[in-house]
Amino acid sequence: MRLINVKALLEREGSMKKRKQVDGRAKVIEFCDDEVTKYAILSHRWIGQEVEHDEIVELAKMDNEKRDEIRQRDGYRKILDSCKQAKEDGYEWLWADTCCIDKRSSAELSEAINSMYRWYENAQVCYAFLHDVLDSFPVARNDERYANGWPEWFSRGWTLQEMIAPSNVQFFNKKWQAIGDKRTLGCTLEDITGVPWHILTDGLSGDRPCVAQFMSWAANRTTTRVEDRAYSLMGLLGVNMPMLYGEGKNAFHRLQLEIIRTSNDQSIFAWNYSDRISARSDASEVRTGSILADDPSAFCSCSKMELIDLDEFINSLSKYMAEGEVRSIEKDRLGTFPVTNRGIQIWLILCPYRASHSILQAWLPCRSDPSGPPVYINLTLWESNYYRSPQPPFRAGALDTLQFRQVYLRYQDTSYRNAEFEIDDSAIIENGFTHSSTYPAKFAGNTFTLTSTDPLCVKVYSNDHIDHRFAVGFGQCFGKDWIHVMSKESGNLFMWDRSPKDHAKAQYSKMLAGASEHARSLDKARSGARRYGRVCIVQTRLRQLTLRTSCIVWKTSRKSGVKFEVFGDPGFGDVSGEWRGFDVDEADDPNCDWRALMTRHFPRKAKDNYELRIDGVSMRFSKAPEGIKLGDYGHFSDRDFCCEGNIFTDLESLPFKEGIDPRQHEVPQAAMFEERRKSARMPDYFGLYNPLCLSLPSNDAVNTLLTSLSTRSTNRYFVTRVIHGPPDPRRPGLSTTYYCTFAKPFIWSQNEELILGRRSESDEGDEGSSHETMDDREFIPMVPLPTVQVFEQYYY
Repeated sequence: MRLINVKALLEREGSMKKRKQVDGRAKVIEFCDDEVTKYAILSHRWIGQEVEHDEIVELAKMDNEKRDEIRQRDGYRKILDSCKQAKEDGYEWLWADTCCIDKRSSAELSEAINSMYRWYENAQVCYAFLHDVLDSFPVARNDERYANGWPEWFSRGWTLQEMIAPSNVQFFNKKWQAIGDKRTLGCTLEDITGVPWHILTDGLSGDRPCVAQFMSWAANRTTTRVEDRAYSLMGLLGVNMPMLYGEGKNAFHRLQLEIIRTSNDQSIFAWNYSDRISARSDASEVRTGSILADDPSAFCSCSKMELIDLDEFINSLSKYMAEGEVRSIEKDRLGTFPVTNRGIQIWLILCPYRASHSILQAWLPCRSDPSGPPVYINLTLWESNYYRSPQPPFRAGALDTLQFRQVYLRYQDTSYRNAEFEIDDSAIIENGFTHSSTYPAKFAGNTFTLTSTDPLCVKVYSNDHIDHRFAVGFGQCFGKDWIHVMSKESGNLFMWDRSPKDHAKAQYSKMLAGASEHARSLDKARSGARRYGRVCIVQTRLRQLTLRTSCIVWKTSRKSGVKFEVFGDPGFGDVSGEWRGFDVDEADDPNCDWRALMTRHFPRKAKDNYELRIDGVSMRFSKAPEGIKLGDYGHFSDRDFCCEGNIFTDLESLPFKEGIDPRQHEVPQAAMFEERRKSARMPDYFGLYNPLCLSLPSNDAVNTLLTSLSTRSTNRYFVTRVIHGPPDPRRPGLSTTYYCTFAKPFIWSQNEELILGRRSESDEGDEGSSHETMDDREFIPMVPLPTVQVFEQYYY
């Protein structure tokens, strides 16, 4: 280590002060062995302009103007006063971090930081300079004088090890007057820092505290650079690692991994822990993600944390596990958890929640007080790995039996992307609902972006006329965005008595805790939506109405547009509450009318499969039965399409003012069909003679008609395009050929689950019910209320 030669520096300063010639060859800083050299060491707060290594070494060679500028700095006066105190105490050498490290060398800086705890520990005396203390040592908190209630020295990250490591710490005020030492001020220092008195007086040579307690001492300390919050703890925790300034919070992650590699102390996972006895929990502070904490502040409540002897821990489980299961727990497994590329491989005592076996409690062999039970943390299963998660919104008694098994705790950060939402709630506003509250309040508008620090927005809507309220959460977890609806009927009624503002905040905590479940539910419905768009639907049963949430997944952007639609369906009964997904065509246009979407549920029973380019667009067709017409709808029986009606015929009996005129397409005489057969390597081609191609127009009239027919056309197929090919007079004996495109309108599919549920209740065992005709079923018109429908337009 580099040390200041106290005598040489003071003599040089004396010569400069008297304007005498200074020997530029005199060495004021030399390399020494900290194991054999007796030296004093300085601990201080960096303020103003400090004196660096090259400046203190080259001072004698500088011109008078530059030399005087350096000598007038507070940083230089601090070094000078430290040397005077060291000389008075009989020490020939002094170490100060400002000038005894050549910071131009990254290797030297890294070596110094990794050695610093040892250097302070080996020092004969440490001078703690409190620059903001004017007189005696403060024995009571003073918020008026000090920003944090105490001298700034006690709030800095690096000074923690500088207080603990040396056996002899002397405190000095701004005037360099001695105001006490670590032993005589032990009780006051414990109150200020949280470090136990016996650690301050006896050091760490005896029983070392657990890792979580170490971290708690640094929880409220700050550093100029975020990486130093980790680097300043290396010596205290007995680990070494390279410095990588610029890595941000990853420095603290690396520190924890280094601790895990050299220790079996599971308290390192106890940040923001939960306690079953006191009902204490910092779960709201936990984000779903890495098992590692982001910074020491997550351990702020661990000041009393202690490890439980593994034998005692295992024996305590007999209250919750069968005797045979307790005996099967191997102590060695509890104490071994290697770091692998997949995660931290560890055996844990796990307790799943009955409401969701993908969210578990993990009991740790440590406790928050000497007589307390083991603390626990919450884990969430996602793609075969376990992540740290908030306290779920389940009751404490809703736990399953304890399990002892091996899991992988993910220490890598979860994937994340900013998610932008655009919300159109005009329809529900027009029907009596009001937007009553949003949390966080900064998302009050209808356009907002979720980030890693703000992963959730909750909006509350109320209707005073029907005494109803519901909350919608828009969030993202594990890189998956999600929407979740909570209604007055499905939640805690006491919670709904709160003001909308308090209710939004309460729902925020519940939804955030269940974020992984919400993301998993919607992602399951979205799975498979790779080539096409996907519409996802969930039904939520309310007291007087049904709330339907539909997510339209677009492909052309990363933006999510959420649209609320209000309509009624008096035939709705019980609902499953599960998301369902439908592949749809035309999912690249975020501005399209959702009523016009057609699902990709192409009937396998349709005969053959052909493609033809019409108007420059490739379209799919099937061979059709003779006489098929545009607008026919029905079902498939075996391999045949069974027509049940035609929308143009139904249109005559409905109160529509606007007519629907089919679109006619020109099909070139030379147009050729390509037959698509999986078993054939080469396509078959054949021509058509004077073909007539008709399709339904894309307009509001058609969409409104499809909506009107949706309640009695559930799960029916629909002819959207037809081609009639008259017989070729050059080939006698041929008849008219028919081709068509079958589709299932999305709005005819979305009611399927509800209608089938209603049929199963009223017509259980009636096999013919699935083929009833339009005339056999009651016509139920759509009414303005009472169903709320949410559409998310999600673009990749």
